[in-house]
Amino acid sequence: MTAKVRWGILGGARIVRKTIPALQATANGEVVGIASRSEVKAKELADKHGIPQAFGSYDELLASPDIDAVYLPLPNALHHEWILKSLDAGKHVLCEKPLAMNAAECEDIARKADGTGLKVLEGFMYRFHPRFEKLQELLEAGAVGTLTFVHVAHSFDAGGDDNIRWYAGLGGGALFDTGCYCVNAARMVTGQEPTSVEAFANMREASDDGLIDTSIAGIMRFPGNATVLFDTGVNLERRNFLEITGTEGRLYLDNPFGLLDEDSVLEEHHFGQDPVRHHVKGRNHFVRMGEHFADSVLNGTPLRYDLADAANNARTLTALRDAARKHSEA
Repeated sequence: MTAKVRWGILGGARIVRKTIPALQATANGEVVGIASRSEVKAKELADKHGIPQAFGSYDELLASPDIDAVYLPLPNALHHEWILKSLDAGKHVLCEKPLAMNAAECEDIARKADGTGLKVLEGFMYRFHPRFEKLQELLEAGAVGTLTFVHVAHSFDAGGDDNIRWYAGLGGGALFDTGCYCVNAARMVTGQEPTSVEAFANMREASDDGLIDTSIAGIMRFPGNATVLFDTGVNLERRNFLEITGTEGRLYLDNPFGLLDEDSVLEEHHFGQDPVRHHVKGRNHFVRMGEHFADSVLNGTPLRYDLADAANNARTLTALRDAARKHSEA
């Protein structure tokens, strides 16, 4: 292994506009190759981002001895297949959220990773922003008392029918795109898994076949009677917040999933008192995630989030999807 992790990018999704510069900015990594389904497209992306090697297929990149780890931003439904192929090729994998489309696929990936000794991380980048470390610090210090309610929202407008979010066969829809953030954040701040869920969705015809959820609202009940409310959509005005309420106070975080290296304010509210505003110095969460992953690859340090966490997130998403479908069919 080299002193730096040599990254290959498996695909040219729009998110790479943020993630390639971030991986290039890491202290312990370098981006040395990018692959697309066409060599022309791969060369365009390589030239645009200053990447030395371009590959005309994903398999070509995985066969390269110059690549240690891949960043995988492919459509959701392709994650399982290409994570397994990457592991078979001896590459570590940082995969865009969600890791896979269900818990069984996540567990399949975990078995393969364990068998190969390779690292795999689900790329929920927001967890690496310093403000979430501050949030966890406040919660552990009892800032809200007994946790009672969590309200989290994440929505935006995905645009026209050619967007992959409108393709059922690619794992599109609001729940598995923006909703997975809401579920992940809820599980993180409660530190538990839900005991029951309920959900209601708005649907439309997919751009390929079947139906796709455009927006969804859900309720999750956790041990100790904490209740999480979330709403999310990919055809709505942009909304992005996290509010945590307990018996002793309330914490509020604006734009929890959207910042890069911007500074942030975390509000702490208590009965009848002036709010306390915790100013948190920002650092690009994609950079921090990349450095954390590369450190694990290079030095064997444990990953902060394991694949059991990814499987539990997928399990909750599936339960919410099934609940929403039940009401849509009623």
